[in-house]
Amino acid sequence: MKRYAALLRGIAPSNPNMANDKLRGVFEGLGFEKVASVLASGNIVFRGAETDIGELEDRIQQALISELGIAGGTILRTAEDLQALLDSDPFPGLTHGRGTYLVATFLKDGAQAPKKLPDQPDPLTRVVGYDKPCRAFLAVIDNSEPGKTPDFMTWLDKTYGKDITTRTWLTVQRIVKKMDA
Repeated sequence: MKRYAALLRGIAPSNPNMANDKLRGVFEGLGFEKVASVLASGNIVFRGAETDIGELEDRIQQALISELGIAGGTILRTAEDLQALLDSDPFPGLTHGRGTYLVATFLKDGAQAPKKLPDQPDPLTRVVGYDKPCRAFLAVIDNSEPGKTPDFMTWLDKTYGKDITTRTWLTVQRIVKKMDA
């Protein structure tokens, strides 16, 4: 059985249909094992026999739409991919904190990877790399100035559409830890 993390887009924990117990129920209903949630923001870890990521993403998304009315998007990564991303240490010497967010933006399976890293699309964001095996942009976001919001996420949406989702580096670490449990 392979270990997977489902990174769900558009989850609002205040919506009763998006509660962790309901999300886990959809995954269990699909026959997956060791289903668990990480935080209340659409992170589900599970084990399954399937290996075609694109088919799995579609199958899960269809179940989320039909059972809970959630059309946000499903992006999967294997435990091996996420562990390799952590092991690559893309943010050496940096710490995720109140003034500086370390983030990974994951592209859906099949989304076109960048030919080159973008020019810095936002003065409050520094793109530090793109991890090809994990299909993830890695960036440092400066949110230390009150009232100034980085436009990096808007740039990503315009460039890559809705087939992306972003997690903080701390969340990625928590997901991997939960996958190992």
